[in-house]
Amino acid sequence: MSASNFSLVLRLAGPLQSWGGRGQFNRRDTMDEPTKSGVLGLLSAAQGRRRQDPIEDLVGLSLGVRTDQPGTLLRDYHTVSDLTGRPLLSASVNAKGVQKFTSPAKWTHVTQRYYLQDAVFVAAVAGPVELLSALAAALRQPAFPLALGRRSCPPSQPLLLFTATGEGTADLWPGDPAQVLSAVPWQAGENHREVLERRHGNLATVELPITVDDNLGPDVRTDVPRTFDPLRRGFEMRRVRQDWVRVATGGEGAGAQEHDPFALLGW
Repeated sequence: MSASNFSLVLRLAGPLQSWGGRGQFNRRDTMDEPTKSGVLGLLSAAQGRRRQDPIEDLVGLSLGVRTDQPGTLLRDYHTVSDLTGRPLLSASVNAKGVQKFTSPAKWTHVTQRYYLQDAVFVAAVAGPVELLSALAAALRQPAFPLALGRRSCPPSQPLLLFTATGEGTADLWPGDPAQVLSAVPWQAGENHREVLERRHGNLATVELPITVDDNLGPDVRTDVPRTFDPLRRGFEMRRVRQDWVRVATGGEGAGAQEHDPFALLGW
């Protein structure tokens, strides 16, 4: 595949999002912006890739994320019990390799899960134009349901953001992620816009934080998946830089369009 100076742009907006970081087992944290693993997982699902399928071509994509509406942190309290009324299983196993019941018996397990509520992000993905075009086609008609980090977090807006051209619109934006994130209009929802307008008046532009892949960047993220195979999960590091961009406030923003994420699947 030939390299290109184009980016695929996604609007990540929904009532809930959760982009897993360090949390595991009974505590599942969320990062304050989409992870590379989460974005690549979404693209992989759109194409219908199975968890064991290769993802080296996706891992090679360059990612940039802009926070248009940071949202707020939500803690969701969970309890887990066995539906048959038996004690919960422990981490230890017997001589035959079968999990033992907890001793003394434990009937309920508490878990805590964290989400971002009412957040909006713009993600720009750069790479070979053939791959980007194939991903855009998959997002328009995905093979599997798409989610914002977790299956319980469907998007509330169309994921693809199109660029205006002389003949209408196009799937891909010219430029690398940093350039594109400076060009995409603000995607915040109406309520968030009104809050800022009450504080600062009618704004023609707004300054927004971005995080972009940069081999010489000063910061590190450990969120590049080796594979999505649950038996071989692992992550590599990537270097990033953080910056600010000033963008126009015009445009419809999140929440302006009717969207049924499951209609794309023919459900």
